[in-house]
Amino acid sequence: MTLSERNTFFKVGIVFCAVCTLLIIAASFFLIPQYQDLNENAPRPSKVFQSISGIFFNSDYIAVHISIILAVIFSLVGIIFIYAYFERTSAPEILYIAIFTISFAFEALRFVLPLQIIFDFPSFYMLLAFRLLLFERFFCIFALFAASICAAGFEVQKTRNIIFIIIIADLIITMGVPIDVLNRDTSFNMINGFNSLFRMVELVTFLTTVISFLIAAKNRGSKEYNFVAIGIMTALIGRNLLLNTDNWLGSVLGIVLLLFGTWFLCSKLHKIHLWL
Repeated sequence: MTLSERNTFFKVGIVFCAVCTLLIIAASFFLIPQYQDLNENAPRPSKVFQSISGIFFNSDYIAVHISIILAVIFSLVGIIFIYAYFERTSAPEILYIAIFTISFAFEALRFVLPLQIIFDFPSFYMLLAFRLLLFERFFCIFALFAASICAAGFEVQKTRNIIFIIIIADLIITMGVPIDVLNRDTSFNMINGFNSLFRMVELVTFLTTVISFLIAAKNRGSKEYNFVAIGIMTALIGRNLLLNTDNWLGSVLGIVLLLFGTWFLCSKLHKIHLWL
């Protein structure tokens, strides 16, 4: 992909994220007043941080709503920052970082759950929305993995082939996993099958991504890749908090870590390629 083609992708991403941001802000005027009447006995998320923070903080639908809005706004702000920062800088990894950033716009699909409760539309639309959301969540993690192996020394063309393979594998996973459209948790996430297996896949991909950037630091003789690895870890931890908690602590801490981690890794990548 040429620099011009990559920048065109960034511009399309900016437009897409801007549209998603406007839509969820408009929907918020309708949805937020409805939460006070939303008294369903849904289970709380079972993530580690959620289990700890849930002891001290009650479930709050407004906090979950704000978390979704923050995720979508992050996608817009993040892709604008990436475009402005890397417009004239050739960095193969940044394309995949941009995919990771844009993917947060799809978190708006979680609003299908409260909308379905209010309007009682067919569950088929919920199933479709959450299969797309599941695909997006795995794809964004795999995109970071692609960025890491690109940094570690794989040729760009080979990395593109790997991304194509990841898309196919992601589709197979997304279409095959059972999703229970009748049950959800308090963070507006549906309950799906093979949850423990998916957590293991996320963890392995996370560790492999970080290790690949550390290998890149050694192979290329650039300690900045070590800092990129730190940024990746911080951003992914923030992502998991933002998407999988149902209280204000998760919302605030999640977006802070996500913003800092993304800014930190992008600034270090820019520094690396500025001198190449």
